[in-house]
Amino acid sequence: MKCSLSVEVERFPIAGTFRIARGAKTEAVVLVCTIQDGDFAGRGECVPYPRYGETVESVTAQISEMADAIAGGMTREELAERFRAGAARNAVDCALWDLEAKMQGRRVFQLIGQNAPQPLVTTQTISLGTPEEMAREAGRHASRPVLKFKVGMPEGDAERIEAVRRAAPNSQLILDANEGWTEHNLEENLRIATEFGVALIEQPLPAGRDDGLAEVSHTVPICADESLHTRKDLVQLRGRYDAVNIKLDKTGGLTEALLLKAEAERLGFSIMVGCMVGTSLAMAPAILVAQGAQFVDLDGPLLLARDRNPGLLYEGASVHPPEPELWG
Repeated sequence: MKCSLSVEVERFPIAGTFRIARGAKTEAVVLVCTIQDGDFAGRGECVPYPRYGETVESVTAQISEMADAIAGGMTREELAERFRAGAARNAVDCALWDLEAKMQGRRVFQLIGQNAPQPLVTTQTISLGTPEEMAREAGRHASRPVLKFKVGMPEGDAERIEAVRRAAPNSQLILDANEGWTEHNLEENLRIATEFGVALIEQPLPAGRDDGLAEVSHTVPICADESLHTRKDLVQLRGRYDAVNIKLDKTGGLTEALLLKAEAERLGFSIMVGCMVGTSLAMAPAILVAQGAQFVDLDGPLLLARDRNPGLLYEGASVHPPEPELWG
């Protein structure tokens, strides 16, 4: 029997409004790819991301275009060769992993040669707002060991950093500028981040305009996010960044994410594994990549008013590996 591929759009309301430097949204729109082979079905979820030129319509079309190749027996390796990295390839790649695991009666971690995955401490993300708003939100989560918060505005980031730190004095802090800083405020923001004990700074300058990071002195590690998609990007990041943020919607799936992680570690980068705002189905394969990572940011479902069922178990600050009913 030939494999069949289908794709569906699903919408999940966000708890409140999620704001970053580029805008705000109130719902997560995700695509779920299902690949059926007889009685077995594998699923993968992706989040189309406008920053990378993706829309729900374009990614749906890209996934649908892969149906004939999947029916013809296309492997994950052939998928990576034939289709560009991005959300569409991610959904199909993860669905293929899930399908293979179910057909073999094994878990994906076994297929990739890993030990059984362990629970991970994940960040809690605080969206962009006024310093007072962000301080209130940070205070609500001050017992969590790691908080990530959004910055990246022309004015007020120093006040935001100070406000979050004072509200959560014992938490490790990661700040994410989402390409929102400039050459003019970079050094001052880096100084403030150092003063208030920030552990990591994500993507301070726009991708493609981050040459200045090679020349600026900094004690807080700087992490590439928008500047990193696949292994081919790593060489040009050396000397600019200390860490890389691996997201499956950027790498185009678990297959490339695992290869990217191994190569990044070989080159001396610290590893962060992150996510778009999606459901537990999107986080599940990322948990395998995040084993052993220095920073884990897989809190997408915690930002939703409701997750899919069954979903991942979030317990305190920890996220547990998926059960096979969800994925893998």
